[in-house]
Amino acid sequence: MKSARIVLPGGAGLVGQNLVAQLKRQGYSNLVVLDKHRSNLEILRKMHPDIVAEYADLADRGDWEKHLAGTEAVVMLQAQIGGNDYTQFQRNNIDSTRYVLDAMKANGVPYLVHISSSVVESVANDWYTNTKKEQERMAAECGIPNAILRPTLMFGWFDRKHLGWLSRFMQKVPVFPIPGHGRYMRQPLYAGDFSNIIVSCIEKQITGNYNISGREQVDYIDIIREIKRAIHSNTLIINIPYRLFHALLSIWALFDRDPPFTTQQLSALVAHDEFEVIDWPRIFGVTATAFANAIDVTYNDPAYSQVILEF
Repeated sequence: MKSARIVLPGGAGLVGQNLVAQLKRQGYSNLVVLDKHRSNLEILRKMHPDIVAEYADLADRGDWEKHLAGTEAVVMLQAQIGGNDYTQFQRNNIDSTRYVLDAMKANGVPYLVHISSSVVESVANDWYTNTKKEQERMAAECGIPNAILRPTLMFGWFDRKHLGWLSRFMQKVPVFPIPGHGRYMRQPLYAGDFSNIIVSCIEKQITGNYNISGREQVDYIDIIREIKRAIHSNTLIINIPYRLFHALLSIWALFDRDPPFTTQQLSALVAHDEFEVIDWPRIFGVTATAFANAIDVTYNDPAYSQVILEF
């Protein structure tokens, strides 16, 4: 099993980079990462020169499909998370999924782990939520034995968008703004734990749909305070009115084609979602890492904490 080929479409992002590290630690060596982010692929190649890391735009048919031949498992990770252009959500969440599934069927790949999102059960109504719902439906109905995992907000090594961006922003500014009162409950999930869940799915050929939520409920403002502690920041945390925060994001989007935080994501932040917490440590045989400990590992690990991916 350790020599089986595992293909990771979209594997140069947060989850993929963590997953490659975990797979290699557990003895897997025949790994193929397909991604269209050239700089993040190069980061992956430098850290893991023994794996295949190939540029591929999965929203188009291409030579990347040859890697599915002889593959034992695919972990489908590609996703458009933020942005102000709907066509990118269509291409990266829906079109790419159609082509990956078609290539799997054509090459007889026997198993799929699809990384969905907790937003598919959210009250949010935005491009990311709606296209992730369609992406999950396609995976569920593909006819290939599969596990569908719906993680909540993730953090960990290589986080370029969520808590990772917030931590770097905090290090650059004297004042850190919080929208409104900041008491927006989150269920952050440590990417290291989630990677181990994926490995468990591959090894045990687990099937079914699973909501993978962080086991601790933490308010957004307390997440920010925990990051501040871990990185030893002196920035001042202040609350600003929600409408002002929204307006500032709108202005930012006028000057940034791919902003790290959008008004749609702000709306999702305050949507008061609470996601199911299942006993995933027992189901998958994975030990859950305490939130404070995971934050420390994320920002203070000597090997990976200083590796920063691009947007």
